[in-house]
Amino acid sequence: MDRRKSLKIIGIGSLSSTVLFDACKLPEKKNGEGATATTVSSTPTPEAGPDRQPEELEHYKRVTSSTFFTKNEMATMAILADIIIPKDEVSGSATDAGVPDFIEFIVKDMPQHQVPMRGGLRWLDRECYTRFQKNFQDCSPEQRIQVVDDIAYPLKAKPEMTQGVSFFTLMRNLTCTGFYTSKIGIEDIGYKGNQPNQWNGVPDDVLKQYGLAYTEKEMKECVSYP
Repeated sequence: MDRRKSLKIIGIGSLSSTVLFDACKLPEKKNGEGATATTVSSTPTPEAGPDRQPEELEHYKRVTSSTFFTKNEMATMAILADIIIPKDEVSGSATDAGVPDFIEFIVKDMPQHQVPMRGGLRWLDRECYTRFQKNFQDCSPEQRIQVVDDIAYPLKAKPEMTQGVSFFTLMRNLTCTGFYTSKIGIEDIGYKGNQPNQWNGVPDDVLKQYGLAYTEKEMKECVSYP
């Protein structure tokens, strides 16, 4: 089984319904960095209506009115997300699917993720400084994988890696949620959804299999498509 198929099983199987529900909300693009920066969006703000109540709209505006992660934190998340779901011959990477922006939205919509995510990113940089005297972004691809391998497998991880394991598990779950609820991820799964078609009745071979047939009256009255 290849890496992407494994992620579909491991990642999607462990996602909470709450995260999946909130994943359907599209994050706005951000301008600037830091927790107090305002959001500038080129897309119109959705209005209240049958599918979005006034209180939901107010919550959406509040969530998208500021940013949480700094520029450096977003850059680190982007690298880590692409390690989790890299680009391949099937589809784009996690960042191609807008995963960092998705996570930025989720931690504001679900604040319980803020401390684990920010603390985990700092743990990652501290671990890299301890090993390689530089932060995660400045490490070589081989050095990054060395650290990731130590926290990506909970059953094999050393006790001192507990915080890193918890962070990576959350990061992996959010990455998979963001990717597989995006257009790229849905196409990667091969999900088609409801498709319009023209129904000409049960195929002849199926009717013969069960010893059935349409009556002459049914054939005349039913609509038939070429």
